[in-house]
Amino acid sequence: MGRLTAALVLSVTTAGLAHASVLTMCTEGSPEIFNPQLSNNGVTANVLSQIYDNLVSVRQSDLSIEAALAESWDVSEDGKTYTFHLRKGVNWQSNADFTPTREFNADDVIFSFGRMMDPSHPFHEVSGGAYIGFINKLGDNLESVERIDDYTVSFTLKRRDATFLGVMAFQPMGIISAEYGAAMQAVNSMEKVDRQPIGTGPFQLEHFQQDAQVRLKAFHETWGEAAGRADKSPLVDTVVMLITPDASTRVQRALAGECHIALYPNLADADIIRGSDKVDLVETETASTGFLTFNFRDERYQDARVREALTIGLDIERLTDVVYQGMAQPTVAIIPNTFWGHNADLEVPSYDPERAKTLLAEAGFADGFETDVWALPVVRPYMPNGRRAAEIIQEDWSKLGVKVNIVTYEWAEYIERARNGEGQVAMFGGIWDYPDPSQIPNSYLSCDINGKPSPSNIGAWCNDEYNSILRQASESTDQVEREALYKELQAVFAREKPAIAFASSPTLTVISNSVDGYHPASVGTSSLAGVSLK
Repeated sequence: MGRLTAALVLSVTTAGLAHASVLTMCTEGSPEIFNPQLSNNGVTANVLSQIYDNLVSVRQSDLSIEAALAESWDVSEDGKTYTFHLRKGVNWQSNADFTPTREFNADDVIFSFGRMMDPSHPFHEVSGGAYIGFINKLGDNLESVERIDDYTVSFTLKRRDATFLGVMAFQPMGIISAEYGAAMQAVNSMEKVDRQPIGTGPFQLEHFQQDAQVRLKAFHETWGEAAGRADKSPLVDTVVMLITPDASTRVQRALAGECHIALYPNLADADIIRGSDKVDLVETETASTGFLTFNFRDERYQDARVREALTIGLDIERLTDVVYQGMAQPTVAIIPNTFWGHNADLEVPSYDPERAKTLLAEAGFADGFETDVWALPVVRPYMPNGRRAAEIIQEDWSKLGVKVNIVTYEWAEYIERARNGEGQVAMFGGIWDYPDPSQIPNSYLSCDINGKPSPSNIGAWCNDEYNSILRQASESTDQVEREALYKELQAVFAREKPAIAFASSPTLTVISNSVDGYHPASVGTSSLAGVSLK
């Protein structure tokens, strides 16, 4: 650690432990940007969910959709138009470049969605214009967003979508200040909207040092305090997120008292953590799914025999035992058993290297071939140790004559390269952001009605049957029918094998005994509103 970084950490942690108003958190990476519309990864979401609000949010106690910037909403008889009635008296944050002159209103909603929807919008191309979350969820179905009056907006869909309210709780649908945008446009500094954030949430950005720390300060004028809701109010003066990529180092910092909360420890460190009387190890059943994805841009992986060979040529039982430390079971279901719609009837293929060799020979690869396998560089419930998993894959596939080169990158670069289609065989996955089983099957495995893969469909697998079922499930309002369709969807995945599904373990979080009110989320990100120090 450099001298400057060490000094910063020392000053932050000393202040945090001496004055019980600074909450410190050890996180695994830097946010890629400070605009929720332009990000779709958990590291960034962990920061931005403290700064921005959506029209609605997920109530973690029962995973229902609750009011946020919208106090209520109505749905038309045909299920295609949603009218939101906005909360009054919501204040915007400020920074050195901008002080708001008005409260949140409908203009901000129009600005936020107009930027993503309209290619001619002045902000559409700012900061790259990659609206992955919006494109995945609403891009081909949102017809219009209209301002009815200062505190009423309507969203009209092309097709009925039972997932719409959940999607509106998804962080990329966060609301940005239109007045801030206009002010920065007037001085030719439009990118500042995405780099120096102004939101309505319980905390605002005070300082950011790449790969070192994010410092947030309480925003006491938030609507949560005005509404008397402690769970939406900042109860500490400052939050400091210490960026610590190595999972074991995060644990050591927590045990040493350098951070009050440490995210995503290694499963192998669980016993060490449990042995401490200063911290608790909290297990949270998290809705997540991960895959080892075959890239269909590579002709080899278009051959079903090759995909099946590599699937049954991997001892997934052994991989799960070793990597998940006995905390998970192998599965081929891409909707986890924590959700309705999970297909428990699907059987995990048996390990059969001899049959795998036969299939490869039939496909013209009797002598095997060479391929890259991308190892996930961060700890996630769907993949706790990407490097170790890749080593097991390398070992098992070598018995088939397949030489594996293990590749990895820093997380932000990994995501960018994977979405660009560079990985031949790559680990990928996600944690559900809202309580509907469609999210991961849609984001990571679907194509639109024109056959274009969604941005997170890194393998570019487009299957007409799969996509048709997915659309039917989203348009249906019959829960029984939707559940049956999602089970059918998973059967198609299991049959076609566009990827090898990984297990999912509980999310582990190290929490100091001095922390009160922090509850790791089972869906989406964990809020620091309502968290205090004893």
